[in-house]
Amino acid sequence: MRAIQVTSTTGPSGVELRDVPDPTPGPDDVLIRVHSVGVSFPDLLLSQGLYQLRPEPPFTLGVDIAGEVVSGAAPFAAGQRVAGVVPHGGAAELAVVPAAFTFAIPDSLSFDAAAAIPMNYLTAQFALHERGQLQGGETVLVHGAAGGVGTASLQVAHGYDATTIAVVSTEAKAAVARSAGADHVVMLDGFREAVGEITGGRGVDVVVDVVGGDAFTDSLRVLAPQGRLLVIGFAAGQGIPEVKVNRLLLNNVDVRGVGWGAYAMTTPGFMQQQWAALLPMIDRGTIRPPLGSTYPFADFAHALTDLAERRATGKLVVRVAD
Repeated sequence: MRAIQVTSTTGPSGVELRDVPDPTPGPDDVLIRVHSVGVSFPDLLLSQGLYQLRPEPPFTLGVDIAGEVVSGAAPFAAGQRVAGVVPHGGAAELAVVPAAFTFAIPDSLSFDAAAAIPMNYLTAQFALHERGQLQGGETVLVHGAAGGVGTASLQVAHGYDATTIAVVSTEAKAAVARSAGADHVVMLDGFREAVGEITGGRGVDVVVDVVGGDAFTDSLRVLAPQGRLLVIGFAAGQGIPEVKVNRLLLNNVDVRGVGWGAYAMTTPGFMQQQWAALLPMIDRGTIRPPLGSTYPFADFAHALTDLAERRATGKLVVRVAD
């Protein structure tokens, strides 16, 4: 079979389409004929040797996938349409995914849309519900709101009956955030003042921060009393921000880490619980993943380059089979 492999950890330049042996599923696995692969930030970090998981090259990329079951453990049956998430290894014509990390998808979802859901939306659900303890009627500010996790966070927040404020850096990204359902959209430059106007000076209950960088301190400042700042990533590439803890004490606010993978992949049954929480949102149309560019299988490295250079809006998807 064909697979997208990292042959050297030099970033997209070290990513190749290669012929590799078919995988062999274990008794608790599902063998999936992959139709679509969602390109994710961990794919980029894996290709650079910068992710917390560092397999030795050559290895296959691919975290989010969607396709049809070839064979596998209960409750999945051959021919069933599914999505799945793995640490890596999904960007291939055939992929093995643990049944615990495999999810039946409704007929209303295309394979492209299904491949856009697992990592981003499970991360958003974990961030907002588990770590952020989001309540209906609260207000959520989302940095990087035009990206994959950003748009997912906007929609999952709506699924929990929250109001959303999207923070973006360009008008093009503002359009993406609006199409994802943001209630308010503000520009990164001057977002603190804009949030003050929107909330009447109260601030927001939750900040979802996938960007980090220079905006971090102002993100703390826009928190309402007992607000929670959720740290998901550092896409700005400006180093890891530092917290002056007196700000936390004086305003009764929290900074909380969000490490979805480390928790979900080691907590039995947790991902299936998450998927069950997301399904009603999918059925209602609250979750409708904005797709960015789509690429043929051989252009996976090109997709990674677009992601690295921050040209991505929504979820990038590579089509293995049409």
